[in-house]
Amino acid sequence: MKNKLVIEHLILFTVLSIFALILIASCATSAVSAEEYYSIGMAYYDLGKFTDAERWLTRAAAADRTKTASEYNLGRLAFETGRYDDAIKHFENVLKQDPNNVMALRAAAYTKIKTGDFQQAQSYYSRVLALVPESSDDGYNYALVLYAQKKYEECRNVLLGYPAALDEKPDSLLLFARAQAGAGKVEAADSYAKWIAGSTTPNPLVLYEYGQVLEKAELFALALDQYRAALSSLKTDLDNLKRSRVLFDIARLLLIADPGNAEGITGLNSAIAEGFNDSAALADLLDDSRINSDQKTEISKILETISL
Repeated sequence: MKNKLVIEHLILFTVLSIFALILIASCATSAVSAEEYYSIGMAYYDLGKFTDAERWLTRAAAADRTKTASEYNLGRLAFETGRYDDAIKHFENVLKQDPNNVMALRAAAYTKIKTGDFQQAQSYYSRVLALVPESSDDGYNYALVLYAQKKYEECRNVLLGYPAALDEKPDSLLLFARAQAGAGKVEAADSYAKWIAGSTTPNPLVLYEYGQVLEKAELFALALDQYRAALSSLKTDLDNLKRSRVLFDIARLLLIADPGNAEGITGLNSAIAEGFNDSAALADLLDDSRINSDQKTEISKILETISL
């Protein structure tokens, strides 16, 4: 930490020294050049001194020679400080001057993701891919935006265009599996299995999703294995997956796949004890023709307890 501070102070000293030389030179010649404003602004940016950086880059943006670069970096500054509306204005100003500026298109797309405007982000990424169709990273980001809009088939088709990434990049393979599942493709099971086989650390959410795919294919025994593996690796609740939910799904699947097994009702009680309180999900079990009448009687009793 101490060494880092020393380095930062040295850099700042250098910046200020350069600035002093520029001022001296400007007195002997003419006004400070736009390029010099830009250099000072970027030096402050690299130091994380965004207010100072923005002041100098704004000056640089007034000149044609440094306008595009300054606008782009002003957009980066606004993004870094959470001013996404300002950021997109700067990136769009760059694109007005240079519609095929890939860096600005990428930055604009990512900013739109931050604001939740996935449709506009999709538009920007489609322009990026028209310019650099070979970029698997941009293809992945484009597919991610499509997935966020529940355009699963389109997402899947984009990822299919980058077969090497599906083999080499786990994130691409997982997104592909999720898109397949969203599109109702049975091949999703193979993609999930491939991702899990290549992972060194169990991911409870992925294991759970894989279980859902297997259950949908009516491979109940395999689905139970994955739900149990998810529960085993889920030490604490996640934002998008709770232990009580996994316990419920294990119990629900046991009730469906093995009606004579009392373990299903026992599992439901365990889920309730863990905090499961989705009365609608329990009520759905009462309408499931695969569950026998004795079990439904027990489910009704459980439903009454959480409705009190």
